[in-house]
Amino acid sequence: MTQPPLAAKAPAKRNEATRARNEHIILAAAEPIFARHGYRGASVQAIAEAAGLPKSNVLYYMGSKKALYVRLLARMMQRWNALLDDISVEDNPADVITAFIRRKMQLSLRHPEGSRLFAAEILGGAPFLQEYLRGELRDWVESRARIFEQWAERGLMDPVNPVWLIFLIWSSTQHYADFEAQVLGITGKATLSDDDIEEITAFLTRIVLKGCGVREKTI
Repeated sequence: MTQPPLAAKAPAKRNEATRARNEHIILAAAEPIFARHGYRGASVQAIAEAAGLPKSNVLYYMGSKKALYVRLLARMMQRWNALLDDISVEDNPADVITAFIRRKMQLSLRHPEGSRLFAAEILGGAPFLQEYLRGELRDWVESRARIFEQWAERGLMDPVNPVWLIFLIWSSTQHYADFEAQVLGITGKATLSDDDIEEITAFLTRIVLKGCGVREKTI
């Protein structure tokens, strides 16, 4: 089979790099706009202006406003789900839960607009996520829950409801991004320091591990 000449491969690679760069710019610009204004209030024109690109380019790379919005939601969920993707019954629940809380806190605070975007979608009845919630995400949660149940069967933790536990960790770690104004207003802080975040993470870890009857890991 004849291979394409090197001269033909170079433009293709440049085009791929340009697409990847522009898609990254568009996603970064769109996330805070959707988080602030919701799906209905956000406009492709506003996203294009924030990205510094023509509106036609945004539509060329993303297809539509809906496709861009759904892609942002999917990206946030993929980030969160990856935190528990590789766990197995052979792992120590204390290590898994400790790492899950710590990394989930880091993700929520590193990508607060994405966390708020997801929260706004759920509060709005999840019109764009129903199929995902009832299908792929439900299957994922059930598979993770089964591992937690096996840990309980082996006496490594109390037999708590693992689905409620996953909900608890999701909500408690996202709170500091989704309700940042409340947290800062009540504490009188302009922003959360690294020490604050470490203290919150340690507090949540201690509460969850003790509540689940897991031997606490030094963090």
